[in-house]
Amino acid sequence: MDLDLWTSLLIALAIAIAAGLLAWSIAWLALRLAHRHDAGAVIALHRLCRRPAIVTVAMIALQVSLQALPSVSAGFTRAAGIAVILSACWLIVRLLQAGEEIVFWRLRMDVADNRRIRRARTQITLVRRVLGVVVIVLGVAAVLMSFPQMRTFGASLLASAGVAGIIAGLAAQTTLGNMFAGLQLAFTDAVRIDDVVVVEGEWGWIEEITLTYVVVHLWDERRLVLPTSYFVTTPFQNWTRNQARILGSVMLYLDYATPLTELREYAQKVIDANPLWDRQAWVLQVVDTTETTMLVRVLASAHDGPSAWDLRCDIREALLTWLQTHHPQALPVQRNIGTPGELGFRDGVVTSEETGRNGAKQKIRPPRSRHDAPVMPDPQTAHLDLQMPNHAADDDEDAEPLDPRGRPSGDGGAGVGAGMSQK
Repeated sequence: MDLDLWTSLLIALAIAIAAGLLAWSIAWLALRLAHRHDAGAVIALHRLCRRPAIVTVAMIALQVSLQALPSVSAGFTRAAGIAVILSACWLIVRLLQAGEEIVFWRLRMDVADNRRIRRARTQITLVRRVLGVVVIVLGVAAVLMSFPQMRTFGASLLASAGVAGIIAGLAAQTTLGNMFAGLQLAFTDAVRIDDVVVVEGEWGWIEEITLTYVVVHLWDERRLVLPTSYFVTTPFQNWTRNQARILGSVMLYLDYATPLTELREYAQKVIDANPLWDRQAWVLQVVDTTETTMLVRVLASAHDGPSAWDLRCDIREALLTWLQTHHPQALPVQRNIGTPGELGFRDGVVTSEETGRNGAKQKIRPPRSRHDAPVMPDPQTAHLDLQMPNHAADDDEDAEPLDPRGRPSGDGGAGVGAGMSQK
């Protein structure tokens, strides 16, 4: 390089640095004014776009100065142009992020009915991501087209673009499917950010939606990452599709002796005193019965899914505590017939000894109280006790008595015994 070229490059570099310092000064002054007047939009622009804006201004000044100097070769000018393209893409992407953040400040989520706001935020996020990808692709294409050799190469590949597109589509079928599914989610309003969903048997809410995957924030602080195509091809539950309000249910298996009127009155007191109830609807009903219990269901509405869960837990705990204290007979227990240690005691079985040989009931001791601790049967003989009664006593009444040697003590036995005694 000769002296004129070095001088031109230094002059162009000095101009670029001066333009960058000027841009930094303007940005600093704008930030000071924004803090003074509490302008949140300007602060967001300064935080996200300060560096790319300064670099872009400096690169533009460098390219203009290089083009104005006749001693600079075309290679330096082309390099400066590439730097301008890349810095401009960087600036545009950051501007999109700043615009999204500014719009989100106006679309607040902490309102009573935020369904439309969540829909708008979801669409804005996905559109910003798509535009960012488009800007990057166009920037790379512009850089490649700045070389004359690449222009010729692109023209030669234009004829085979259809075949290449088919091959690329087949190779990236899953990725392209997820991208189109992400766009479909954004504009069909099937799922939105902060929607309460049940997917894969897990309860949570939508935390993030991208072009290729969706992040579900589960109730226990885990993150479930699913492809966007999952929400297009697989059924899932959306608890906040139209509104956040939801009904919570509490199931109780109770004995038939439960006083339903008192239980309903106490349930109403519990629900009325709970701040999680939205004062819209509640009901207590017997929805099913079994051989030993009845199924009582309590329904109560809440503002959203998490509130409904906590409300259900509070109602269940309060009702069970009240039943344990005031009506313990309402809780299902295991019933045993007979008294431990007494003849004929079986777990749930009435034997022939208790009814007598001819069907007449014998006088036995009263059964144990239902509040006593249950007596567990012998595990080795429990299946026999439940299948057949014990008739050993009945058989013993008809059998002949045995002598000390184990022989029948009838007439034959008596004769033998008498002969032996005479001898």
